[in-house]
Amino acid sequence: MRTLTNRCNLLIAFLLFAGTSIMAQKTNSTSNSTTTNQTTMKTYLIEREIPDAGKLTPAQLKSISQTSCNVLKEMGPKIQWIQSYVTGNKIFCVYKAENEELIREHARKGGFPANKITEISSVISPETAK
Repeated sequence: MRTLTNRCNLLIAFLLFAGTSIMAQKTNSTSNSTTTNQTTMKTYLIEREIPDAGKLTPAQLKSISQTSCNVLKEMGPKIQWIQSYVTGNKIFCVYKAENEELIREHARKGGFPANKITEISSVISPETAK
């Protein structure tokens, strides 16, 4: 039971922390928009099960990041990586994309697992309480 509570607390903390970044990203992307045919980007939380992810070296994390960025560059502007959080056996990633299939395509092309993909419907933070 304690493990489940800890995981729930970790996810809640992650969502709260990610919310600030997502809100800032959303503000920047809408205020800098100059085209009228721009499609709506949804925000997704991707759970990647990677044994001993928390033990990856800075060089390994850099390599993974470079692979991801290369795939994203190839795929174009319909998918964006916001940031990721490395834990013991998982990496939680926040992406913006037009649809979930683009997230799956990125995972396939990059050789990354995408064990669970969840669309984020709302973001709350301590500011929400005011």
